[in-house]
Amino acid sequence: MEKGKVVLAFSGGLDTSICIPLLREHYGFEEIITVAVDVGQPPEEIARATEKGRMLADKHYTIDAKEKFVSDCIFPSIRANGSYEGYPMGTALARPLIATEIVKIAEKEGASKVAHGCTGKGNDQLRFDFVFRAAGYDIIAPMREMNLTREWEIAYARDHGIPVSAAKDKPYSIDENCWSRSIEGGRLEDPAFHPPEDIYAWTVSPKDAPDAREEISIEFEEGVPVALNGDRLAGLDLIRELNRIAGRNGVGRNDMIEDRILGLKAREIYEHPAATVLLTAHSDLEHLVLTRSEIAFKRIVDDKWSELAYMGLVHEPLFHALTAFIDKTQERLNGTVDVGLYKGSATVLGRRSDAALYSSDLVSFDSTTLDQTHAVGFSNYFGLQARLLKNLKKQ
Repeated sequence: MEKGKVVLAFSGGLDTSICIPLLREHYGFEEIITVAVDVGQPPEEIARATEKGRMLADKHYTIDAKEKFVSDCIFPSIRANGSYEGYPMGTALARPLIATEIVKIAEKEGASKVAHGCTGKGNDQLRFDFVFRAAGYDIIAPMREMNLTREWEIAYARDHGIPVSAAKDKPYSIDENCWSRSIEGGRLEDPAFHPPEDIYAWTVSPKDAPDAREEISIEFEEGVPVALNGDRLAGLDLIRELNRIAGRNGVGRNDMIEDRILGLKAREIYEHPAATVLLTAHSDLEHLVLTRSEIAFKRIVDDKWSELAYMGLVHEPLFHALTAFIDKTQERLNGTVDVGLYKGSATVLGRRSDAALYSSDLVSFDSTTLDQTHAVGFSNYFGLQARLLKNLKKQ
């Protein structure tokens, strides 16, 4: 049986709520401190976590990390065109930041251990564990250590008088921050099951979206969005407003089979309207501003950066090295991208930048600035080795 203090990463949901009595009854901790980290969850969710933490734990902290999440996690991800297997990462970006805030409280409180409510089948356990172990802490994870099921947890919560929103007939697990909303669990675990419309909160069904296309413009400075429709906005405000605009047009849904870090395939459903639009616009602007060689190599870098970010390996030296390269490419990525939103799609309509590597004069069929006859010599050598090989095969 453990003694002393333990600091628990606390969301107020089913898993973390039952962790509190479990840490007392099964692990014997004398003092349990809960920490809720606000990375853009609904205000009522943070209020509920604060209330439950104060009610159930010996001490509770609620930390506002929304602005830090945007500046330190979301903006770097935009610059890296951050996506994993085709969807914009959200939960993966937030977990290391949350874990870092937990460590700060553990150090402040002199806690002997840290804890989380992650299961042994998902990714979050690894993202938390990596940061906790890097800080020198041992980890308590009741869900995986006790091999608990969702049904057992719901019954345990009811037996201990803990109010939870999950129920046997609708046991969805929802994780939300200002960048992304994920829905999993229950009948959604069947890949063939058609998800009901009521699981979505940020996006309307594309078929119910307006019949007219809505056009918006996004301005970037050094790869970071700074203005929406000509209005300069703080990062968090811009993301929230774009979530609203794109969401009402049905933009930003993913229903996919995802490969988790452990090797399990899982059915995951996401909503990320602002992320979909911003990543689409950012990538397009890169094609206007960066060289072909930069774009080709950055695609490799972005993929590896995203993989490491997905795993939560934010202290991996390679992650820092890749970030340094990405930051260098973004120094001149300034410009504006116009996007059309229509029934679930986000389509680039136009783009402009003072740093564009595009010349309408040089590319025009009506211009003689470039002498076309100069291309003859280049063409004579183009594909030379392939032609030589083909001729050898004819002999």
